[in-house]
Amino acid sequence: MIQVKMFDYEHEKDLEQDMNLFLSKVEEGKIVDIKYHVAAMAEEEEEEQIYCFSAMVIYRK
Repeated sequence: MIQVKMFDYEHEKDLEQDMNLFLSKVEEGKIVDIKYHVAAMAEEEEEEQIYCFSAMVIYRK
């Protein structure tokens, strides 16, 4: 059976840490694909950029 696991964080280190923890529990041969995306949005009031780091792991269970 094919499954997906979604990850979504504001900081790339949080994404990396959680994904590594999850991937350590999945057999290497069962990983089908990993999709990665970064989005940046400007927050007008504070002139600050907000980032969204997301990934989807597609794997066989």
